[in-house]
Amino acid sequence: MARVLIPLAPGCEEIEAVTAIDILRRAGIEVIAAGLQPGPVRASRGTVLMPDVTLDEALRKDYDMVALPGGMPGSEHLKNDARLGQLMKSMAAQGKYVAAICAAPMALQAAGLLEGKRATSFPGVIDKMPGTHRYETDPVVMDGNIVTSRGPGTAMDFALQLVELLAGKTKRDAVEAELQRPGK
Repeated sequence: MARVLIPLAPGCEEIEAVTAIDILRRAGIEVIAAGLQPGPVRASRGTVLMPDVTLDEALRKDYDMVALPGGMPGSEHLKNDARLGQLMKSMAAQGKYVAAICAAPMALQAAGLLEGKRATSFPGVIDKMPGTHRYETDPVVMDGNIVTSRGPGTAMDFALQLVELLAGKTKRDAVEAELQRPGK
């Protein structure tokens, strides 16, 4: 079974975090939600999230993917966390998936993972992501093992793409049908 790490930082975007956790788990994928510090995490709109473990505890396991929820100031916390930066670099070098949505692609950029890649993000953080990546406006952008998405409104598309990468198109289609999305 695939295993995904979702780090939860204070000020993360709750729609993006919970949507990814929920949809990945619906697909039978093991998800570890890890707080940067011990205890509950207050998300950007005040929702209190309870991580499964701390990031330090989570780092004792191997993962097939790390998926970063956005939100502010959560994305800044993710960007500035050296443990997470090292993990993302290591996973990317091994060909494992590194994914981020909304403002969280800033953390990928800071780790040097967007150089020469196609990527997207929340439009309001474009100026905080200098570098040589090519910015695109699609809801979800994949370039090799790097996956980025735009924001809360694309959270389901993002999570379903992650399911497809880890469990295949048939599983993605089954989960998407279960969700009763309009027009699907």
